[in-house]
Amino acid sequence: TYDYLTYGNQVWTVDNAEMVTYRDGTEIPQVTDPTQWSNLTTGAWAYYDNDPTKPRLYNWYAVMGIHDTDPNTPNKEFAPEGWHVPTDAEWTTLEEYLIASGYNYDGTTTENKIAKAMASTTGWISYTGTGAPGNDQSLNNDSGFNAFPVGNRYDNGSFLNEGNDAFFWSSTESNTNGAWSRYLLNDSSDLNRGNDIKRYGLSVRFVRD
Repeated sequence: TYDYLTYGNQVWTVDNAEMVTYRDGTEIPQVTDPTQWSNLTTGAWAYYDNDPTKPRLYNWYAVMGIHDTDPNTPNKEFAPEGWHVPTDAEWTTLEEYLIASGYNYDGTTTENKIAKAMASTTGWISYTGTGAPGNDQSLNNDSGFNAFPVGNRYDNGSFLNEGNDAFFWSSTESNTNGAWSRYLLNDSSDLNRGNDIKRYGLSVRFVRD
């Protein structure tokens, strides 16, 4: 089960995905070996640093339910019943809602300064810049989105950036090798948009159907 909150016309989970099977019960493999991870074209997950006390990260193939290498096989559903992985456009809708609703760190309703309102109140590497999640973390998370700086797994299988960033997949492909993401950094006041390699391991949130 996942906690969730309503933002305008959307309902978002405010916990990171912890799926170990697709919706139909098919296992999503845990892949710890970096070389094996770097060669994947099917879904997989890993704990950050392969440490079971830390959150799960997923490649984009898992997000899209690509469970085998046969292009004729239908994809699985990653999200629980009644939910789906947000599209790039749905992330934009959330961003625009938070800005318009006064969640910028300075209370304005234009430009993108919503990082602090989305970031967790702990875990970030300290940073002194105004409006950044790493600056006075106790003032973070006004929106309740609670993005924790898990870090990520690169396409070569290495783990990096714990405490520095919180990256989330969208379901929208950007090109043959990449897909759109959103991310927060300890030293940035923005919710940023990224174009990441499909083999990256990122966090995942869900939106209600």
